[in-house]
Amino acid sequence: MIRLKRAYDPPAPQDGVRVLVDRLWPRGVKRDSAQLSRWMKEIGPSDQLRQFFGHEPERFEEFRRRYLKELSLASAKPQLDELLALARRETLTLVYGAKDPLHNQAVVLKGLLESRLKRQKG
Repeated sequence: MIRLKRAYDPPAPQDGVRVLVDRLWPRGVKRDSAQLSRWMKEIGPSDQLRQFFGHEPERFEEFRRRYLKELSLASAKPQLDELLALARRETLTLVYGAKDPLHNQAVVLKGLLESRLKRQKG
């Protein structure tokens, strides 16, 4: 199971493995209180893509397209493989800092991981 959770929401036992998938650390979140298993900053969208998106919902579809292209690069493969391995073993919670729960990189990443898990099962 793959879950999504804002970095500002309190950790919970049902979160399982908590992985921050932002390139930047969320403002005001203390590292010890975040209770993260891992911070995968390199899996987050590039600075250029983040600046393009600017958390504007009307840019989300183009952001999704460009982010998936970034995730298709060979440099993203080790992190994606690690996330897939974690999701196969236990609950994986992708932690993100954005305010909008529907329009952020964790939503795109979750969709990609779930489609890959489904293909591997089928």
